[in-house]
Amino acid sequence: MPELSAAGAPQAATGSLLVAVALILAAAALFSRLARWVRQPAVVGEIVAGLALGPSLLGLLPGDPVALLFPADVRSALEVLAHLGLVLFMFGVGYQFDAGRLRGHGRQVVATSLASLTLPFALGAGLAWVLRPWFVTEEMSTSGLLVPALFLGAALSITAFPVLARIIVERGWRRRRTGAVALACAAIQDVLAWGVLAVVVALAKSTGPWPVARMALVCGVFVLGLLVLVRPGLNWLLAPGRRWSGGPVNHAVLVVGLLLSAWATEAMGLHAVFGAFAFGAVVPRRRIDAATPEVPERIEQTSLLLLPVFFVVTGLSVDVSGLGGRGLLILLAVLAVACVGKFAGATGAALLTGATRREAATLGVLLNTRGLTELIILNVGLALGALDSRMFTALVIMAVATTVMTGPLLALLGPAGDDGGRRAASSRVLRSPPGAGTDSHHGGGRPRPTGPFSVTPGSSESPAHSVENERS
Repeated sequence: MPELSAAGAPQAATGSLLVAVALILAAAALFSRLARWVRQPAVVGEIVAGLALGPSLLGLLPGDPVALLFPADVRSALEVLAHLGLVLFMFGVGYQFDAGRLRGHGRQVVATSLASLTLPFALGAGLAWVLRPWFVTEEMSTSGLLVPALFLGAALSITAFPVLARIIVERGWRRRRTGAVALACAAIQDVLAWGVLAVVVALAKSTGPWPVARMALVCGVFVLGLLVLVRPGLNWLLAPGRRWSGGPVNHAVLVVGLLLSAWATEAMGLHAVFGAFAFGAVVPRRRIDAATPEVPERIEQTSLLLLPVFFVVTGLSVDVSGLGGRGLLILLAVLAVACVGKFAGATGAALLTGATRREAATLGVLLNTRGLTELIILNVGLALGALDSRMFTALVIMAVATTVMTGPLLALLGPAGDDGGRRAASSRVLRSPPGAGTDSHHGGGRPRPTGPFSVTPGSSESPAHSVENERS
């Protein structure tokens, strides 16, 4: 009988995992449908589903249904699936990222990234100083103000790179310059924010500055290796005419490469998403699209199946119930500082570097997106003792609120620069010779997607795919 019990334990765990995944996918589908019904991106519905299946909503029911549906062994397996789905999705984002569309706008990307990082960081650090008398010091392991101030600044300056990517994909902006600029800014500032987080962790653990410097050096070597070694190696390995070339081999090469790159950045102290994104960005996309275009599509579909698991796993560690009166004031202050810092920093820098008001406002709204990726950072801060539970709850609500407001604000702004762009484009078409203004990469005679950040002044954005067809 003991042998039978031991043999049945893995089967029971597998059964519980299958039920949990089925429940997660069903809840994600339901809430995504509801999100689209209220004109929100589907990813917002998945975020809410993640919170609803955690202590914030499901945990309010009697009998502890959260522990019943997601026991410890099931949570461990779900965490593996969640991180796998996340890195697969970020590979797809990097694969579709076209740095060539940013040519001539590097100054704008760098300026906007730094401004939308430094301003909310400074305001967040200042807010920590203002709210210091309200900190519950018994719940914090740090006696000084330096670590909480640095951590709050980093938390308010982050942009949820994966969530922003999902929103851009769902709006059909993946191949548009506006989406590319926003993703580039988010990537730059998130790398910097994760670096700041590493500094905070080092200070909290009193390990000194050397681990941070070593991480920066290793990351630089990693990026250089991708450009100098990996990209040429992939060009040779995937060249047409190789006797091993084909869908199965290309699929294996891409999946192995993205997983190893994700592992490398995770080992460096950064998040795995940056390694997967970087590998996707250096893959020779035209060679893959010409030989086996179905391979990246399969990877993307797998990631979209697993991403709801990521949102739910993160939501299982979040409880937003019970702020109290003082906590409500903290929440309002956090929301104000987060939105003003991000929006003012991004729009101000974009205006100073040549963007129109509507273009700059669109970029500011996009970079104000946060989401559950930030909740990972908040959990790190809570575990370090850099936050008390009340500030943690306020930051969680802020992260969800800034994500939810992105869709309505973008709808209010409308397509950036469309009116003037269409007029300018029409006049250019009347004056241009046949075949001008087309992009051979998208097929002969097909209009080249341009945007409010286009090299040609006044050009309009024209998505490569409609929003309905560009489903994530």
